[in-house]
Amino acid sequence: EAKNNYWATEVEVQRVAAAAWIAKAKGQNDEALKLMRAASDMADRNEKHIVTPGRVVPARELLGEMLLELKQPAAALKEFEQSQVREPNRLRGYVGAAQAAEAAGDRDKARQHYAKLVDLTRDADTALPEITRAKTWLAAR
Repeated sequence: EAKNNYWATEVEVQRVAAAAWIAKAKGQNDEALKLMRAASDMADRNEKHIVTPGRVVPARELLGEMLLELKQPAAALKEFEQSQVREPNRLRGYVGAAQAAEAAGDRDKARQHYAKLVDLTRDADTALPEITRAKTWLAAR
């Protein structure tokens, strides 16, 4: 009734993403990926209003995480990197991209994403395990 298509679409993105994780939990991996791709594409088409906050968790990051869980790191890396175009400088996105690149054997991209994580958190007052891992990985190479 309010004709607020932006928020209606955002709710639908979350509903479809939740359905994707439910399908994955049931072992329906093909259906889960189909749903998560649909949620990601829907989110990409929904232009964020300038005064609204950023998405809590972008659907494309969720797709990357799902692909990582399904042992598809190269595909996951692609999704995390695509998410970074629309949702830049997200800690969770760089963690996922670094892990996906490492699992895919792409040392250059892993180095790039781990370095970005360290850079994003250089003034942080709390050590996160993901940052400790990034620093350890970078120091070993």
